[in-house]
Amino acid sequence: MGGEPSNERLEFLGDAVLGWVIADLAYARHDELAEGKLTDLRKSVVNASTLAEVAQEIGIGECLLLGKGEDAAGGRTKPSILSDALEAVLGAVYIDGGAAAAFELIERLFAGRMSGAAQRLDRLDYKTVLQELTARLHDTAPVYVISDTGPDHQKQFFATVIVAGAPMGKGEGRSKKIAEQAAAEQAWMALSNAAAAG
Repeated sequence: MGGEPSNERLEFLGDAVLGWVIADLAYARHDELAEGKLTDLRKSVVNASTLAEVAQEIGIGECLLLGKGEDAAGGRTKPSILSDALEAVLGAVYIDGGAAAAFELIERLFAGRMSGAAQRLDRLDYKTVLQELTARLHDTAPVYVISDTGPDHQKQFFATVIVAGAPMGKGEGRSKKIAEQAAAEQAWMALSNAAAAG
């Protein structure tokens, strides 16, 4: 292949370690939640947009080794690159420091987000709340336009949600569902703010 070694194997490991720690924390801290809600809580934290936010907060973008083209195209702030890089870091921490070090780091980075997400679990399915809001405001349903890039084993999906003929939100993720949820969240926020202001 040539060039620098890829982080993909570390991403794979970091993704699994993150899922384990978040599941453990959700189970231990939220005994009031049934299995379905625990799953929702985990999904609210283990997704590309949340991982990208955390990566930005701890400055991972500045540490990335990118090709000139990707760097010039703003790769250091791209959610897909940032989320993958954070997973790779978590995988590396697990290999280097063991399970306890990885657990401690993930708890420090994600516990606050989990608490916030747990308090608004009824809002986590943004596609549903957006559908209810657009029905109320516009008497119509949102329409999702999906595209994707990359090889089958590593596709990245992009969603645009159209409300009453206008694009209202964009999202991306490793599955259509994640991309649609991210787009729906953006649209729901915009519509809610507009409705509150108006």
